[in-house]
Amino acid sequence: MNSRRDFLHKSAMLTGSAVLASALNTRGFALFKNRIAPSDQVNIGAIGINGMGWSDTMAALKVPGVNLIAICDVDKNVLAARMKDLAKMNYNTSKVKQYDDYKALLDQKDIDAVIIGTPDHWHALIMIHACEAGKDVYVEKPVGNSIGECVEMVAAQQRYNRVVQAGQWQRSQQHFRDAVDFVQSGQLGNIRTVKVWCYQGWMKPGPIVPDSAPPAGVNYAAWLGPAKTVPFNSSRFHFNFRWFWDYAGGLMTDWGVHLLDYGLLGMKSPVPKTISALGGRFAYPDLYEETPDTLTTIYEFDGFNMVWDSAMGIDNGSYNRDHGIAYIGNNGTLILNRGGWEVIEEGGSKNKVSKPFVKPSDNGLDQHWVNFIDVVKSRKMDDLRCPIQAAAHVATVAQMGNIAYRSGKKLEWNEAGNAFTDHAINKQYLTKEYHNGYKLPKV
Repeated sequence: MNSRRDFLHKSAMLTGSAVLASALNTRGFALFKNRIAPSDQVNIGAIGINGMGWSDTMAALKVPGVNLIAICDVDKNVLAARMKDLAKMNYNTSKVKQYDDYKALLDQKDIDAVIIGTPDHWHALIMIHACEAGKDVYVEKPVGNSIGECVEMVAAQQRYNRVVQAGQWQRSQQHFRDAVDFVQSGQLGNIRTVKVWCYQGWMKPGPIVPDSAPPAGVNYAAWLGPAKTVPFNSSRFHFNFRWFWDYAGGLMTDWGVHLLDYGLLGMKSPVPKTISALGGRFAYPDLYEETPDTLTTIYEFDGFNMVWDSAMGIDNGSYNRDHGIAYIGNNGTLILNRGGWEVIEEGGSKNKVSKPFVKPSDNGLDQHWVNFIDVVKSRKMDDLRCPIQAAAHVATVAQMGNIAYRSGKKLEWNEAGNAFTDHAINKQYLTKEYHNGYKLPKV
């Protein structure tokens, strides 16, 4: 494996042609990829392939030299559907092994890197075990489902020296990076408020339905994993896991880690001093969810505040955008989201900082995968756009907001101790209890 790694890093420059490859049709792309020497290819396995995990897999396959050789899911129906998808792409499915146990996939020696696209409550365990197995990792966001998990994930990357990229692909999209450069240029003047919002009209909880047997082909016990055992309910399954504390953290951790990340980056990633939050199930009290459909969180930093504002079932957010980050300065306000960015000058300002709307010029997910594969080959960890340390930081900040909401308290954070000043809150919320014989490894 070491000689293979040495050879891979010499060819890192080949991934620079990924943009060309993404434009090729499937057959042409296959011919292009076949010209790359076997020793210069990166073999990947995908764990959790029902949603974003499969989007990540498709983005990975656009990068020259990347081969999918294994897939894993606890739902055999999903496995079958993905094999059909690959066949439609004229992909050689005979080379793709199927698993329903991720540890068996990790035992496959010729896998170099894995994708983790499972529900959030599985991210930490699989990432740590993958690092132990000598695999590089692309893990979906939020990287951890608790602050304690984030700590152990960072420790695992450091101990095993693996390449670990988090799926916060906005970090690889050029217009986001350009906007942050403008924020940090000082042209906006003193920034005293950063607004971060997520209004998602299409996102609604599932209906209240009776518990039932799991669908045929679903290993429900494996899906639950370290979460406490409860009867199967279709409104908690697949996409809707996001709205239950055992598995995720609602919009705050689903979209929040993307958006809060840029709020923190623009202000050079400080840690909040205090956190307070108010919200509830105001829009859909009769639907099946635990996380709030409406939430406002205030993070206090030295010299400015950051406000998180989220709502399910509404699209008309701040500045007539359904999501975004606004850096509000004395001279003007920069508004940034996936659609682009602009600067609105403050009335009466003499600094002439207004900037017309800038549209995206690239595909952030594709570029994020180019970056990951580059680093898998080069082993230059500092080149990662979203290393586990950065992802753990923003996931921790998002968890702080949820903990403030759930506890109903204004919380103070002790940066030196990496914990809240309230010991009772730490005991209850810093790390989730694991069940069914699972334990969070202490790395």
